[in-house]
Amino acid sequence: MKRRATALAVAAVMAMSMGMTAFAGETEGAASSDLAADITLWTYPVGGYGNSENVDGLIKAFNEKYPNVNVTVEYLDYTNGDDQVNTAIEGGQAPDLVLEGPERLVANWGARGLMVDLSDLFADDASSDLYENVSAACKSSDGKYYEYPLCMVAHCMAVNETIFKNADALQYLDIDNHTWSTENFFKAVQAVYDSGQENVAAVYCAGQGGDQGTRALVNNLYGGTFTNAEHTEYTVDSPENAKALQALVDQKGINFDASLVGGDEIQLFRNGTLAVSFCWNAAQQNNTDNGEAGKTNNGDNIIPMQFPTEDGSAAKLCGGIWGFGIFDNGDADKIAASKEFIRFICNDPDQAKESVKVSSFFPVHTKMTGVYDGTDIADTMTMFTEKFMPAMGDYYQVVPGWTEARTAWWNMLQNIGNGADIQSELTAFQKTANEAAKA
Repeated sequence: MKRRATALAVAAVMAMSMGMTAFAGETEGAASSDLAADITLWTYPVGGYGNSENVDGLIKAFNEKYPNVNVTVEYLDYTNGDDQVNTAIEGGQAPDLVLEGPERLVANWGARGLMVDLSDLFADDASSDLYENVSAACKSSDGKYYEYPLCMVAHCMAVNETIFKNADALQYLDIDNHTWSTENFFKAVQAVYDSGQENVAAVYCAGQGGDQGTRALVNNLYGGTFTNAEHTEYTVDSPENAKALQALVDQKGINFDASLVGGDEIQLFRNGTLAVSFCWNAAQQNNTDNGEAGKTNNGDNIIPMQFPTEDGSAAKLCGGIWGFGIFDNGDADKIAASKEFIRFICNDPDQAKESVKVSSFFPVHTKMTGVYDGTDIADTMTMFTEKFMPAMGDYYQVVPGWTEARTAWWNMLQNIGNGADIQSELTAFQKTANEAAKA
């Protein structure tokens, strides 16, 4: 799986560099004039999909082709969204469509028998060029597909260039490749700390928000893993991960903070309180909510970086794959309309690029190129395509017991931050996670 993930990203780079023809697929399904239904779409804030103006525009385009399908949208966040969905499920009021990733659509709701099998969408001609490991992440162990993918990204970290420059810490970064060694990472943190920046970085652990960053940080420092290659069990209890956690605990300027989740950490990084963010990606680099893209609130340049590795080579970055799943609410018309919505948004030759562009992430079709050509973020997206997407690692978030494992992870980090024995905490985590995986 790791080999496939790397091949996926390299192919994306080759596609861009070779100037392959733009993605063009043929959608298949019911005739637009015959399709009529009222459906609900609940969307997590995947890039720009948390913005009602963006989503309204997509629905308007959909309704130009399917005028008799009414789509009602509800916007979820990562603090209460899961509770809202679970409450709706328990009350028999689950939405028809949900936009999220395989860890929810496949490993959670799909595994519970709540979702519609989307294998027929994967049989469409327009699905023939999906990256292999993206398709694999959307497929359950029972052979059914519970997610149809739209976009993907490799998560990374970032540093404040001005703070690092003033601390003479830029010498520890390979800025051309956006990589650094574990040794140089800790030297850089120490230099920034010695320059007077008391809070260099935060191992945030108030909840699961942004936990892809803390997982990648710990696993990459000394070559640890989170799960086995088969995605059947958790492998966090290892000497490599123990060494990484101890190094983080011992390093001045790195604080385990149980009051922060990833979004909070990003705010502190943007306002200069922190010099390093472990919760970064292309969408964050392009964000203009508080000022110019690629800069902090006060104008300091932001340098996106891969997580450090022992030899300074490319890291294994946690990836995000987002797409649509359909809850099986027992209404054939709603299911048919929901499938056509997915086909239109993800595969329509005139629409699919625009749908990906709303996410601010990257296409899952090998032949879909030039999504951001001519935009203000074209250079940044090219840089991420070339320097970060090839480092996208194994998509392991579909291991059974994932929900329990995520909770156990941030609880473990909280305990370690409070002085608990690292080895004991790793052992306890693995016991909890693997018991959940076998349940």
